[in-house]
Amino acid sequence: MSDVTSARDEVRRARYAVAAVFAVHGAVTGSFATRVPWIQEHASLGAGQLGFALAFTAFGASCSMPLAGRISHRFGSRTALRGLLALWTLSLVLPSVAPNLATLCLAMFTYGASAGMADVAMNALGVEVERLLGKSIMSGLHGMWSAGALVGSAAGTLAAHLGADARLHFALASAALTLLGWTACAWVLDLQAAEDEEPPPRFALPPRSALLIGAVGFCAVFAEGASLDWSAVFLQDRLGSSAGLAAACTTGFMLTMAVARIAGDAVVNRFGAVRTVRAGGVLAGLGGLLIVLAGHPATAMTGFALMGLGIALVVPLCFAAAGHAGPNPSQAIAGVATITYTSGLIAPSLIGGVAQATSLVVSFGVVTALACGLAVFAGVLRSAERGGPGEVSARAAAVSDPRS
Repeated sequence: MSDVTSARDEVRRARYAVAAVFAVHGAVTGSFATRVPWIQEHASLGAGQLGFALAFTAFGASCSMPLAGRISHRFGSRTALRGLLALWTLSLVLPSVAPNLATLCLAMFTYGASAGMADVAMNALGVEVERLLGKSIMSGLHGMWSAGALVGSAAGTLAAHLGADARLHFALASAALTLLGWTACAWVLDLQAAEDEEPPPRFALPPRSALLIGAVGFCAVFAEGASLDWSAVFLQDRLGSSAGLAAACTTGFMLTMAVARIAGDAVVNRFGAVRTVRAGGVLAGLGGLLIVLAGHPATAMTGFALMGLGIALVVPLCFAAAGHAGPNPSQAIAGVATITYTSGLIAPSLIGGVAQATSLVVSFGVVTALACGLAVFAGVLRSAERGGPGEVSARAAAVSDPRS
């Protein structure tokens, strides 16, 4: 077997391995989300205190993300990802053992910091595998994250239904996911920095290219956060639907995003990143218009489904574009991730503030305008379309070379 064929097989194995890593990462998030009410009760917190504590998740992630590139440079991509992913899966236990607001804030900061570093490391490896394969895979990887989140959420829902103590639930989930993640990391690419390569800075402002790409991601994540947190409220308060139908709308939105991401790579490979995001912006804008004008739950549910379909591929393509835009993928991805995390943090509260001052219809008018912005500014993702199959053989042959 030739060196190139062997390297290609290694890259294919690495693709499935990093997909498993994405699923494990998502499963932690899904597991945690289902037990937030238990955590609130255990720590004796009011709604405002809980919101304050949860904000430390994004704060921790934003502070830690720039460190991921330096850790990968120091230890190599495989060892770094294995350690950072294990830190993330093990940190799931921390919120469940926090007895009060102060300790929960510290737990959520650690939880968010480990999530952010693992997020950057796995996305950087995903971009490298995509580059070596010469075709889009980032959408499918993020689809695996969504699938993992759904599995974790389903397991957490069952645990909550059975009345299981979240400390026991999180301990078992953490152990299982740590084992799965550790095993999957054995097959990811092991990229080592060259001896004369300067390590990335511990903290640095994201490059200008990442700011522009992050702005596109900001629009998509804002729409996602608003839809996830407020779709059920919109159906109940605005359209008078039942609690069950409102919950089904949120679930449908999540499923639409997951399915679109899993199937999205074929679309991206056929039409390219820019046209895909432009079409997504049109779909999301149409969905937002249906939501704003909805007089019946079915219309609003269709609108939310179109919104999910339109924005589903944007964040994976933003990470891919950032990774292809410059010589330091981890730094660029960290910059984009920081912007998108910030968007996800402020979206629910901003939607609530606008709704309090005006109405939910006006709030989703803002979401619709941002969704339409995807179609206008999709051109900044053109860097994700650079490179192609012609460079694969040469690059794939270098995978096994630790100096590459």
